[in-house]
Amino acid sequence: MLDTLEKPARDAGAQDVAHFDVLIAGAGISGIGSAVHLKQQCPEKSFAILDAKDSFGGTWETHKYPGVRSDSDLYTFGYRFKPWVGAPIASADEILKYMGDVIEENQLNDHIHYGHLITHCSFSRETNLWSVEAISKADGKTHRFTCNFLWMCQGYYNHNDPYIPDWSGRDTYKGEFIHAMKWTPETDVTGKKVIVIGSGATAATIIPAMAGKAAHVTMLQRSPTYFFCSPNQNELADRLREIGIDEQTIHRVVRQQVMFDQQALTQRCLDEPDTVVEELKELIRLYAGPDFQFEPHFTPNYRVWQQRLAFVPDGDLFQAVGRGAVSVVTDHIERFTEKGILLTSGEELEADMIVAATGFKLSVLGDIPFEVDGQPVDWADTVTYRGMMFTGVPNMLWVFGYFRASWTLRVDILGDFVCHLLNHMQAKGAKRVEVKLRPEDHNMPLLPWIEEENFNPSYLVRDLHKMPKRGDKPEWRHNQDYWHEKDEIPAINLDGAEFAYS
Repeated sequence: MLDTLEKPARDAGAQDVAHFDVLIAGAGISGIGSAVHLKQQCPEKSFAILDAKDSFGGTWETHKYPGVRSDSDLYTFGYRFKPWVGAPIASADEILKYMGDVIEENQLNDHIHYGHLITHCSFSRETNLWSVEAISKADGKTHRFTCNFLWMCQGYYNHNDPYIPDWSGRDTYKGEFIHAMKWTPETDVTGKKVIVIGSGATAATIIPAMAGKAAHVTMLQRSPTYFFCSPNQNELADRLREIGIDEQTIHRVVRQQVMFDQQALTQRCLDEPDTVVEELKELIRLYAGPDFQFEPHFTPNYRVWQQRLAFVPDGDLFQAVGRGAVSVVTDHIERFTEKGILLTSGEELEADMIVAATGFKLSVLGDIPFEVDGQPVDWADTVTYRGMMFTGVPNMLWVFGYFRASWTLRVDILGDFVCHLLNHMQAKGAKRVEVKLRPEDHNMPLLPWIEEENFNPSYLVRDLHKMPKRGDKPEWRHNQDYWHEKDEIPAINLDGAEFAYS
């Protein structure tokens, strides 16, 4: 993912220009996967990848907190073209090793420009080129790149400025305070009383990892979260390996099995949510014990799957709760005190260390200033085409993955789409493509990016006004539904009325 450091003023004197057919922003899970698809399906296209970091990995290179791991299974979070061999839930180090192998096997190293922070992107319909400016960490100078097509794979949150609520009295707290995203190797919890604020995927990861070292860990949540507990193994994959099936076949079959099961669960969450909730409780009891009490700390007030379902491999969070190493408090923060946190209920929680696992700030297209024909782009004034292209912005695509399925599934789908589009443009002799509303879309209502009743995590709701608009037709919305998109996007008619070529 592209880092989003504070952006310096533009250097109008930048002289060096490097041109590529395609420029990919970000060397995270999206950028690396997209580059492989481009190299395989459009081998004649020149390309480069820009990333502000000193290494690949994006999210997996950013986060250093204890136990950092995937919350999607690697059979679907891994790429379609690269078999995953190992447990379904993987550590950051294992994911980075996997990505490094992909880079090496596909000879991408020479295409990646590390230490390049993109500061400005502008498109000209006169030249049909993007001009991309980036500050190089190596020399501190602005370097300019031009390209025919811009592939934005920089992710969707700010890596350097996590979300921390404006808690009253935080500066009065005498202990150590840190956001999970800012964790460093020097941070030590050994023997300390720790409060972790939050109950999402980060909290579910960091708490069991700290529970064996800290004197005690308290998970302080404003409201409960749904958790899915399961052994960190895939029985089908293990059995296929046992009988000697090759890894390519195992990856393809297990990937299909996981996606089938995920689709069934997603549908059941809509059709019979109460039954699913009871099943989730039974899975928790397998690890926390038959007498585990769900009231009041594990009874969410939203429909299951309306927010991301936090996966807990081997029920490790609930094992820690069950053995007394972790306690859970559901309340609101009144203010910080010298010793800890005063709750609205009047209870004071004391701690040597407070860890904020409160999420991140949404970053729309990396918060990079964009222009088209000299006019600034306000993404909120554009309309999304299937959550990947935007009206008024030619020759560009943004990879925004799935929440209810693995992010990377959309990387593969959109990789195919971009390559198909580039080859189609070449066949037509077109230098520019952009999406536009059709005559039948006249007077179509323009609505927020995604329906809150469909998916409403706090980070998205907070900044939904910054996102492009959606319409009320399938083409003009990001439906977050892999099981429809896997068929719909490959079937897109690239000569449809929504595409304008020049």
